[in-house]
Formats: sequence, structure tokens, C-alpha cells
Amino acid sequence: MTQPPDRPSAPAPAATTEGDGQGSGQGSGHGGGGAAIIAALLANLGIAAAKFVAFLVTGASSMLAEAIHSVADSGNQVLLLVGGRTSRRRPTAEHPFGFGRDRYVYGFLVAVVLFSVGGLFAVYEGVHKVLEPEELTSPGWAFGVLGVAVVLESFSLRTAIRETNEVRQPGESYWAFIRQARAPELPVVLLEDSAALTGLVFALAGVGLTAATGNGVYDGLGTVAIGVLLVAVASVLAVETKSLLVGESATPAARRAIEDALAGGEHVESVIHLRTQHLGPEELLVAAKIAVRHDDTAEAVARAIDEAEARVRRAVPIATVIYLEPDIRRRSGSPTGAPMTEG
Repeated sequence: MTQPPDRPSAPAPAATTEGDGQGSGQGSGHGGGGAAIIAALLANLGIAAAKFVAFLVTGASSMLAEAIHSVADSGNQVLLLVGGRTSRRRPTAEHPFGFGRDRYVYGFLVAVVLFSVGGLFAVYEGVHKVLEPEELTSPGWAFGVLGVAVVLESFSLRTAIRETNEVRQPGESYWAFIRQARAPELPVVLLEDSAALTGLVFALAGVGLTAATGNGVYDGLGTVAIGVLLVAVASVLAVETKSLLVGESATPAARRAIEDALAGGEHVESVIHLRTQHLGPEELLVAAKIAVRHDDTAEAVARAIDEAEARVRRAVPIATVIYLEPDIRRRSGSPTGAPMTEG
């Protein structure tokens, strides 16, 4: 609490308050995209089976690459579901802030799986087919399966876009949403489904050119293109989820709301500094130093902190852990005559 009024130059010790709520997901978090994950999982399981059958019938390497791609995507959706489940565990003595970042860990694993199982395998298989091209048998099977896959992937992507539009800010582009989202699930599904549709176009081009010319090199090139695409998407996911794992601050809009809430009380003169970090997509840590009136009593300072915390929680419900340190602005007539420094 603050020192008595006759010693205004002494900084105040920290006062902290901590909440244990889970937050509503508003503020700077984005939704978890459960329906989009389930839709993508069901679509990919069916597509993977059909693609494997088409590969066995036609021998097209692009069909094998697409089948492995769908298997990898299915595994990734399972990883996202597991991450969502484990992140809801209650805090422990060893993990007092909970397990919200489990969703980021599993999101990063998605990038690893997509890069290795999907991308590198496709590049390897494609190069092999370019060096040792083979003719296709029964290419009609490949066209039929790829056509069905386009329909199913389009349905999955539509679901992801619909869920994204429910949480995307007005005027925010999809790329900005992917960069700004603090929940990994929807960005992952959006990128995976977009890559899946693009990969199907590459596969159709490779199979079509091979069927038309009898040259299996085109099938191999289509497979390489699929692999390069998956490696690129996996790299984007890895960069974004790594940033979340290290710890990202609240979005600019949420930060402004927190600053306004802190400074909105009668007994708070200003916000000296503010630090925020996501403990999970819907859990935000807020640490701030606020300037209180130099002549306030200890009781008034304590009340000011409680009121400031309540305002922050109303403005940004995902602020589940809040630490506030009161201090005072140095006046020119203080014993030191020095301005207040930020600690």
C-alpha cells in the first residue's frame, strides 16, 4: 500500500489480485472452431480412404501424395481436439496458471506433422516419379475421386469460413485473422482446407496431363507441387504457433480496452505501464502499474485497485489473472525532485 501522505516520494509496494475464472472468449481471443475441426476430420477420413483406393487402381503418385496428405490432416484434427481437451485441466501447484497453452503445443505439432508426413513425403515421392515416370491405368478412377474430394473439401472449408466470420473483426482480412488469432484451431483448419483444395487442383493437373500425353513426368511434377505447398503452409503454421508458445500479448483492441478500463476510475490518475500475455486463447494475464492520488489513504488505494480490476474484467472477460501495482506521480516539490521511474 502507499506510504503516508507526508512521504509522497516513496514508491508503493505491489498489490495483486488473481481471478480463477475461465473467461468467455471475448476480448482478444478467438473461438476454438470445434465444428470446423469435426467437419474437416470427417471429410478427410472419407477422402483419404477414397484416395488410397484410387492410387491402388491407377498407380498415380499424386493420388498417393493426396492420400497421405488427407491422413496427415486427419491426424492433425485429432491433435487439435486433444489439445482442446487437455487445455481445460484445472491449475495445479506445478502449473498455477493452468494448461491453456496446451492448445498451442498441439497446434505446433500439427505444423510438424504437415511438414514431415505430408510435405516432405510428397516431395520425395514426386521426385521419384519424375526420375522414373510410369503410365497411369484407369485414370477415370483418379478423376472421380478427385472430383468427390473437391466437393467434400469445399464443404469443410465453407464450415471453417463460416465459423471464422463469426469471430473475425469487421474489415479484417483472412490473412490478418490468421496472424492475429490467439486460438490456433481456426487458422489451422483454414490453412489446411485451403491447401487441400489447391493440392487437389495440382493433382488434377498432373493426372490430366499424364492421361492426355502418356507422360508420367507430369504426375510426378504435380506431386512435387503438392509437397512444396504443404511445406509452405506448415512453415506458416510453425511460425505463428511458435509465437503463441513463446507468449503473445493481447490484441491491440484488447490492450486499448484494458488501458481505458484501468484509467477510468476516480482514484486512478493514469496507467504508468501495462504488460499482457496470453496464458491460453481465452486466458489473459494482465500486469500493470497505475498511478493513484498521492494523498489517498491505504484503504482508498486498496479500493481503487479492486475497482480497477473489476473494470478490466468487464471490459475484457478473458483477463483471468490480474496483477496491479499502485504508485504515485512524483511532484516537482518532492524531496528528490525527480520524476517517477517505471519499475
